[in-house]
Amino acid sequence: MDTDALLLLSFGGPEGPDDVLPFLENVVRGRGVPRERLLEVAEHYTHFGGVSPINEQNRALLAAIRAELELPVYWGNRNWHPLVEDTVATMRDDGVRRALVFVTSAYTSYSGCRQYQDDLARARAAVGDGAPELDKLRHYFNHPGFIEPAADGVRAALVGRPDARLVFTAHSIPLSMETSSGPRGHLYTAQLREASRLVAEAVRGPGAEFDVVWQSRSGPPSVPWLEPDVNDHLAALAAAGTTAVVVSPIGFVSDHVEVLWDLDEEAAETAAKLGLDYARASTVGTDPRFVRMVRQLVEERTAGAPKLALGPMGPSHDVCPLDCCPAPRRRP
Repeated sequence: MDTDALLLLSFGGPEGPDDVLPFLENVVRGRGVPRERLLEVAEHYTHFGGVSPINEQNRALLAAIRAELELPVYWGNRNWHPLVEDTVATMRDDGVRRALVFVTSAYTSYSGCRQYQDDLARARAAVGDGAPELDKLRHYFNHPGFIEPAADGVRAALVGRPDARLVFTAHSIPLSMETSSGPRGHLYTAQLREASRLVAEAVRGPGAEFDVVWQSRSGPPSVPWLEPDVNDHLAALAAAGTTAVVVSPIGFVSDHVEVLWDLDEEAAETAAKLGLDYARASTVGTDPRFVRMVRQLVEERTAGAPKLALGPMGPSHDVCPLDCCPAPRRRP
C-alpha cells in the first residue's frame, strides 16, 4: 500500500496557565508521582507563562517538514492538544489510508518508543473503522542529520572556552525501564553514549573525552533512576578542578521546558555557585540537516533509499520487535 501522509508525533505541552496541571496529570497518570513533585514541575511552566515552548517548536518543525516533503504532514501529541487520537480521526476523514510516523525522540526506551507505539494503537482503536495504518520510522540517534547539527551547537558553545569539559545530558529514566528490554536491555544508555561520542569526536577528534549525565528526574524518591544528575556532576567536576563546562542536551531535539528550566536555569545557577564557566549547546531544532533527515527516513521506507548512520552501531531497526522496550516493572 502506498504511503499517503506523514504524522509528526510528539509529547505535547500546555498552551496556557489553566492547562498546566491537567497536562502534567496526563503525563504522570498511573506512575505514582507525588503531588508535591507535580506542583514543583508546574512552577517550571509558570516561569514561562504557563506555555510550553515545545508547541511552537513543533509548529516550526511541522512547517519545515511540509516544505521538504510532497506528502501531507499532520501533527499529534501524546499528552496535550492536538491529541493523537483527534489527529488520526482527521487523517481518516481526509482519506489517509497509510501514514509513516516521525517521533520527536531519537532513542530506544519505553517512553521514547514503545509508549508512542501504544499511543498509535490507542488512537487507531479510538477512531475505529477506516483508521489509517501507522508505521513508525526508525530511531535516528546516530543519523548524520542529527549528529552534525548537534556537533555545530557544541562548537558554538565552545567559543571562548576551548578547553571546557563536554557534558551530554538526557532525560533520566527509572532503572527498571532501562533494564526491562530483554536481550536489548540498556539500549537507551548505549545509544545516548554513542550519540555523545559521535558529537564529541566530530568536535575534538578521535578519543575525545566527555561525560553522559542525567536530568529531569520526576519519580518517587524511593525508585532508583539513572544517575548522576547534572547538578551533582557539575559539583564533582568543580571539586576535581574543572573550570569550564559545555553542556549539550543530546537527549532532546528542541529547547522545551526541560532544557530551558533544568539546564538554562537550575544547572546554570549551580555552575555559577561553583565558579564554573558554563555554556549550554543548542538542540537541533529545525536545522535544515535535521529536517532533511526526516525526508531521508521517509525515503528509506518509500523508495529504498540507503539507511544513513554514523559509527559501528549502524541503523536502527525499522520494525520494533515484540519484546522491545516493554513497560517498566512497577513496584507494588
